[in-house]
Amino acid sequence: MSPRSESPNRTDARPAGETHSARSRRQPWLAIRAPISQGRTLFLGIAIWVIFFGAWWLATALHVTPALLLPSPQKVLATLYHLLASGQFANDIGISIFRIVVSFSLACLVAVPLGIFMGTFRSVEACVNAFVSAWRYLPAPSFIPLLLMWFGTGEISKLALLFIGVVFFLITLVMDHTRAVRQELIETAMTLGGNRRQIVWTVIVPAVLPDVVTAMRQMLAVSWTYLVIAEIMAPTTGIGAMMMRAKRFLETPEILAGIVVIGILGLLFDFGFRKAHRFLFSYLY
Repeated sequence: MSPRSESPNRTDARPAGETHSARSRRQPWLAIRAPISQGRTLFLGIAIWVIFFGAWWLATALHVTPALLLPSPQKVLATLYHLLASGQFANDIGISIFRIVVSFSLACLVAVPLGIFMGTFRSVEACVNAFVSAWRYLPAPSFIPLLLMWFGTGEISKLALLFIGVVFFLITLVMDHTRAVRQELIETAMTLGGNRRQIVWTVIVPAVLPDVVTAMRQMLAVSWTYLVIAEIMAPTTGIGAMMMRAKRFLETPEILAGIVVIGILGLLFDFGFRKAHRFLFSYLY
């Protein structure tokens, strides 16, 4: 038989696993939406921080900027160590975490049920959405004078600012995710005789909860961005207060140490949310 008469469906004689492995090794680094190994994920995650701190160290070593404006990374880390060893800064960190947790929890208690109701019932959306949308475009720091007049310089004014900075955006995100629940699920529940309460609690809420947790994770990052603004209102305690005290005496390493701590805490909270999402909704993975 001539070579031309061979079957066009002839396949490679190599084992399927070997072929798949070779194909994985040939996968380009910028393949669109292609999964990557945990090793590559870890490598890339570490590499970006090495590049960042390397560029920072190089800029200070070459005296690109004055040391007063940009101290070296080792100086900032040494300052952070001394701040933590003093004990007062650890107390400030605890107070800041308390403010974030309390204000964000209150925002979620308001935003999640209201957003679900707005996304489920068009009449509720028509009534509330115009009000929420208007507040969403108002910058939270603009309320500082009013909050100080209403609540004074205590904890309530700081918690109120953190609450205002998050709640209206979170309501909109939850509403949009609720409206995106597949209509087929709701129609099937109606066909099976489900009443309004049953459809909300057994169809809509379970379907939207994974996206709600994702929205909460996203808005928690926004809450951390407002922390320093909230804590400069009559600064006495908290990470922001420490940074403002350092500003008065031109202690740039302490300011950068506060920024580093906020970044680390934000990463830890984000990691916790991602782990909780994977644990609560393991069927999605």
